[in-house]
Amino acid sequence: MIILGIHHDHDSCAALIRDGEIVADVAEERFVRIKHYCGLPFQSVRYCLEAAGIRPDEIDVVAIASKYQRPDINHLFDFPEAKRQRESNQRKVLNWIREMRGYAPPHPPLYIRLFPVKPSIEVVNVEHHLAHAAGAYHTSGSDEKQLIVTMDGSGDDVSTALWRGENGRIEPLERFGFEGSLGAFYSLVTEGLGWWHGDGEGKTMGLAPYGDPAKAGGRLDRFAPRFEDGRLVRPKDFGPPQTWRETGAMHFHLREADEVASLIRAFGREHVAAETQRLLEEQAVSLVLPWLDREGHANLTCSGGVFLNVKLNQRFWESGKVKRQWIYPNAGDSGLAVGAALHAWHTAKPSAPNGALSHLYHGPSFSREEIRKLLELRKIAFKEMDDPAPVAAKLLAKDKIVAWFQGHMESGPRALGNRSILMSANRAENKDIINARVKFREGFRPFCPSLIEEAKTDYLINPRDEPFMITSFTCTEAKRARVPAVVHADNTLRPQTVSAAANPIYHRLLSEFGQLTGEPLLLNTSLNIMGEPMISHPRDAIRCFFDCGLDAMFLGNFLLEKNGEA
Repeated sequence: MIILGIHHDHDSCAALIRDGEIVADVAEERFVRIKHYCGLPFQSVRYCLEAAGIRPDEIDVVAIASKYQRPDINHLFDFPEAKRQRESNQRKVLNWIREMRGYAPPHPPLYIRLFPVKPSIEVVNVEHHLAHAAGAYHTSGSDEKQLIVTMDGSGDDVSTALWRGENGRIEPLERFGFEGSLGAFYSLVTEGLGWWHGDGEGKTMGLAPYGDPAKAGGRLDRFAPRFEDGRLVRPKDFGPPQTWRETGAMHFHLREADEVASLIRAFGREHVAAETQRLLEEQAVSLVLPWLDREGHANLTCSGGVFLNVKLNQRFWESGKVKRQWIYPNAGDSGLAVGAALHAWHTAKPSAPNGALSHLYHGPSFSREEIRKLLELRKIAFKEMDDPAPVAAKLLAKDKIVAWFQGHMESGPRALGNRSILMSANRAENKDIINARVKFREGFRPFCPSLIEEAKTDYLINPRDEPFMITSFTCTEAKRARVPAVVHADNTLRPQTVSAAANPIYHRLLSEFGQLTGEPLLLNTSLNIMGEPMISHPRDAIRCFFDCGLDAMFLGNFLLEKNGEA
């Protein structure tokens, strides 16, 4: 059974599930090179079909991550019924235009090739938050009873929902509309800080540890909904959110952003960010933990954009109420296509067990021959090697900045060792060096570490395997001065623990670096510069290499250098 999941909106994406297994999962932004692209995911669908080695007419189900009918999906697939309906509508519109000589509805030109599907194809709509819940629950690796929490700005008129996951089924418990949106509150402050609502929330989180929430205490309460004992006791009227499309991406505006900006000017950016983070954590805990008590267990499963907030996830982990925590790592809207497809699969096969997500490497990969041809056509000097890991480790031990492009691209927002920029974390100044020469981003934002999973107890307090950088942990006191470039102002790390099974070459690189320096840990940031999507294709990696201060880049088995030190 072949199911194609589709999300068409902020972070448009597609994913393909075959017999319950994730074959491909990719966001359209990686192909069109526009961050948070919101157009139809033509190239994502094409990649999914190529990755599965199938034709469009072999798809059994298209699962759309929205409860609403989306007529624009008819511009992506050549649904037989939709074609007849379009022809009928076109005749009506032509008659109307002859009379009005005005507006014509959108229609793709002939060179936009729709994907032809079989007449028997099934099209299902999966409500936005149900898609989030299914993506988390059905990748949790557990069929035992779980409290599933989905939380974002808003989707299909819901901002927050609680569900019971048990025996392969997802049962709704409670849901809140926009008036209960902690995501909207956090994004409101993000907009007031001058950052992109729907993108810059990570900056707000990164700035918060530099501030004192007491210095803005009480000033932000009126902008947030209030929860007590798992109930919404004070709804918040955010007003209708306004949207703005810019270069293929969606931007949002809330009416009180100017008021928040005034508070920021009065009390300080870092203090307002700190109070915002405090309120988010306080209110989320007041909502979620009472529901865990009511459900009578300690298994928490989460998804939705709010759960990209790693400090909130740490708060739950350290609450003492959670024994098993699973946060779907592609928690934002770019994970909706997988969720919709998994829901369709488990609806068709209700006895199928929940799978365990072992990795996120579901994007494009490129053969040695493809990369060699690209380099030769561009007349770029390179070295070829059978094992790049020890060579890269030696460069990194010399404090070089190294791009690491290997295997299948990661899904989701985090670089996990296949589309990464790496540097030693052993000197504090390396954080500023990589910012100034490569990433060109705000100096207060933290960088994340990748470390071999065998060493997690050396670096993390209250550790667990965390292969997806989705939860922060307090760094052990012994290691804070050893890897200062990745320890944030509040002494936390947002780690990726790397196993030899999930990513053998990256694990080998970390191990080789550890043998040279004593620290099997590297600073890891995404292969891109600020404001761009993560790089997917070698040609974009080459462009990035020559457009910033990278010292070396490994494209698979090929090494590019600017000063020839390897």
